[in-house]
Amino acid sequence: MSAIPDRPAASATEGSAAPPAAANALPYWEFIAIVAFLMALNAAAIDVYIPAITDISAAFAVADANAGQFVIGAYVIGFGASQVVYGPLSDRFGRRPVLFFGLGVYCAAAIAAAFATSFEMLLAMRFIQGLGAGATRVVALSVVRDRFRGEAMAQAMSLVMMVFMVMPVLAPNLGSAVLLFGDWRLLAGAMFLIGAAAFLWSFLRLPETLRPEDRRELSGARIMEAFRIIFTNRRAFGYTLATGAFFGVLFSFVSQAEQIYTVVYGIGPEFTLYFALVACFMAASNFANSRLVRVFGTRRLSHGALLGFAVLAAVHLALAAAWGGALPFVWFLLLSIPQFCFFGFIPANFNALAMEELGHVAGTASAVLGTVQTLGGGLIGAALGYLYDGTVLPMFLGFAVLGGLSLTLAAYAEGWGLFQRRRA
Repeated sequence: MSAIPDRPAASATEGSAAPPAAANALPYWEFIAIVAFLMALNAAAIDVYIPAITDISAAFAVADANAGQFVIGAYVIGFGASQVVYGPLSDRFGRRPVLFFGLGVYCAAAIAAAFATSFEMLLAMRFIQGLGAGATRVVALSVVRDRFRGEAMAQAMSLVMMVFMVMPVLAPNLGSAVLLFGDWRLLAGAMFLIGAAAFLWSFLRLPETLRPEDRRELSGARIMEAFRIIFTNRRAFGYTLATGAFFGVLFSFVSQAEQIYTVVYGIGPEFTLYFALVACFMAASNFANSRLVRVFGTRRLSHGALLGFAVLAAVHLALAAAWGGALPFVWFLLLSIPQFCFFGFIPANFNALAMEELGHVAGTASAVLGTVQTLGGGLIGAALGYLYDGTVLPMFLGFAVLGGLSLTLAAYAEGWGLFQRRRA
């Protein structure tokens, strides 16, 4: 991160009122690093459990092999459902109090999960851990929007998402390393330590970014007004739905990864290395986006990448079907890598486009966006994961359909025009 130059917030806000001076006092690189860590916290809580899904199912004698995926699904549902509550609270009380409350819940539930005596109790603790984690997602996006807008926000979010995408590289391998010293319960302890580190760093260094005059009254009428602003803004609403549909791709891939690599392709525990390889290319494309977004604009990059993703998904689906359900592993990997490179150009840009006109209700807007992304995308991903039938066909059929749906929703958001660069 040392190569990232310090950027003053005032020039990035493109005419909007500046955030508090304390927010600008934090170096750009450290601001990005803290926000990225908060975002990565959630990816870690999901991906670190991937190597242990089979072991958890065996430990609790879960009869349905696909039900082990609910360890991920329970967290995602809690994570998505809570954000709509944290958003209005962060617009009223500020970003920091909401963040620290959520991190406290996250850490407590992580420890409790280590002592689960049944599969149902484990799912409950994972759900509660997700409820706490919802605050980190809301605050992370809100503090970026407090400080930046437009292409500057897309650039910052690309760097954040680059670190977020590195988590799938680290977390499954971290999970595998932890499992060398014990059973899956140690993973919960690792999550507690990571959550505690995020709490301490944010408490010591992350300033309050919400200006006092921008705090909104916490009343039913004011909350409903904020939601009305969001849902009646065509661009914000369209990109929110598009991002939610597209995140179903990511959650579907994560929930099925172990079964596809180990069952379909017969790869052992080292499957996490191939999972990490794909994630590395996703992270690289996010970094490329941070450099290219100022040149080509958020729309041209994200719309073109989404079109490319959907086309490659359809191609992979057709070839896999012709091959009897799955291509040879080398071809599976060679097609998946460029497909997920396209993926990396989309979330940061779509987030920025959805939030572009909603700076005055950033907390509530980030909550709605996060709820649709994680709850909607998580449910879609869980449904696709449960359709796993020993082949890659359900997953790539879902990829193609969701890619096409997301592109249609993006077109709706833009008044049925794509690839056009616009100035805020």
